[in-house]
Amino acid sequence: GCPTILTKSQWGGRAPTCRTAMATPVTYVVIHHTEGTACTSQSACITQAKSVQNYHMNSNGWCDVGYSFLVGEDGIAYEGRGWTSVGAHAPNYNSNSIGISVFGSFMSRNPNAAALNAVQSLISCGVSRGYIKSAYILKGHRNVTATDCPGNTFYNTVRSWPRFQA
Repeated sequence: GCPTILTKSQWGGRAPTCRTAMATPVTYVVIHHTEGTACTSQSACITQAKSVQNYHMNSNGWCDVGYSFLVGEDGIAYEGRGWTSVGAHAPNYNSNSIGISVFGSFMSRNPNAAALNAVQSLISCGVSRGYIKSAYILKGHRNVTATDCPGNTFYNTVRSWPRFQA
């Protein structure tokens, strides 16, 4: 099954100012953290989703949220660019990956079980719906560019998940 996924209109996100269609199914899933404030309620996570979108559009000059999806410790997935639009989350991987970012900083702690389950459920959902190849390759953001994302503790967890390749 799929986790609860709030569409951009459901969480009150801004419309993108541009969009590039992405060929699916994609080969890669890239895991991130926002390095911002964590959230455990839908209302707090909506606030964080809007904050990330504003930062990506206003400060970075991007045409939308960089990630395909954002996940909160409320166990809900928040649509960013979604399944079929090229993201802006991982250089050289954007056009062939789904980028999933968890709200918060996970250098010294893991996301809670609700968030971890939602991320794994979202990946399974993408496979079952034909957006992600069944033989996908899972990577942490640090595996594709110089960064400490998705945080040391979370990265060590992601490394133990099926289909992970550094």
